Amino acid sequence: MLPKNSPVPHPMSALVLTAGGARGAYQAGVMKRIAEIPAFADGAAPFSIITGASAGAINGSCIAANHQSLAAGAKLLVKLWSQLKANQVYRTDPLALVKNATNLVLDFGLGGLIGAGRVQSLMDSSPLYQFLNENLKLDGIRRAVKEGDLFALGITATGYHTGRAFTFVEGKQGHPLWNKSRRVALSAQIDIRHVLASAAIPIVFPPVQLPMGTASAYFGDGAMRLVTPLSPAIRLGADRLLAIGVRCQESANSLLRSEWSQDEDFASDLQRPPLSQICGTLMNAIFLDHLDSDLEHLKRMNAFVQEHEKLASLVDLVDEPEPDHEPLRIVTPMVISPSADIAIIAKTMQHRLPKSIRYMIDGLGTPDAQSADLTSYLLFDSSFTRELIQLGYRDAAHRIDEIEAFLRDPEPQTATTMEAN
Repeated sequence: MLPKNSPVPHPMSALVLTAGGARGAYQAGVMKRIAEIPAFADGAAPFSIITGASAGAINGSCIAANHQSLAAGAKLLVKLWSQLKANQVYRTDPLALVKNATNLVLDFGLGGLIGAGRVQSLMDSSPLYQFLNENLKLDGIRRAVKEGDLFALGITATGYHTGRAFTFVEGKQGHPLWNKSRRVALSAQIDIRHVLASAAIPIVFPPVQLPMGTASAYFGDGAMRLVTPLSPAIRLGADRLLAIGVRCQESANSLLRSEWSQDEDFASDLQRPPLSQICGTLMNAIFLDHLDSDLEHLKRMNAFVQEHEKLASLVDLVDEPEPDHEPLRIVTPMVISPSADIAIIAKTMQHRLPKSIRYMIDGLGTPDAQSADLTSYLLFDSSFTRELIQLGYRDAAHRIDEIEAFLRDPEPQTATTMEAN
């Protein structure tokens, strides 16, 4: 769906990296295995477009900044995730936690009398800025765009004042932009602040201030309002999408079966969910559920477009006026998702959380193992992230022939899903 005279070459493949907090380590494992494909091992990344939100923004900007060498970008991703510690993401020292707890008491207990607004978030994420600034050299994005290897990088963040999903795009001159009711795309020279804003988990991490023309505004996690995570890549001109999610579909189906059973022999009443499980469900609604619903929508639209093309081939449309909307087109996606439940992996490693954070989560109640999602988003620990890297590597290895064929075939394949906005 492109404006007239768009400079977009065709066909183009896109890499779409979804949100997920600490679960983002899974994507590093997938990229590691893809980078080992002989056709790509010594060359540039096979993606003309890269988009991401939250943890996907961190991973996507890393691949884009090292676009001339997919192997180098994947290697750096694995290094960053496999050596990660919680204190590189948020402050875990007692002083910071006591200060935040005191401010919370003042705001909630005495805010009506002495004024509120002391607390911006549950955690201080200032270490994350230093960590990203030291390890991500984003000048490579501009070099890749200038040399023609990268058409565009899109990083999505949520505006806390408008509630819109803002996609900041750095790409070739004349790249598509849009302004919809809930989504806006702006040209930008992407730096660490954009990545940090996209990864600012709501409530957990504070808003990030970004320049907006002659003023500035505050932004948070890009997954909050991006209910169609494939949309930015397609609007930028992608014909094929490789999307890497962080949710195990089989686990989601298993939870559905346990919550809605029509078999009296297996039916049972579930326990009242603790607050930690409710928080985990809220995080899932922000981070995980959008990709599944987007794919379902795309599949329906793709079938519609295919039928329209069949009918158009039978009817003389020479005199038909041009539509006043962006034309729909077939877009072929491929999705890679975890084969194992990341929440269960996180539950077995919950002891790796900083004591203060573990104490806070324990105070919210103990969910069942399959619902320990809150822990999986906050467990920034090398033991956990290495497990996810290995999981991503194995899942990609299991489908590596399919992935290679998808990325190397320049012709549009028989579409299974489609995007329309």
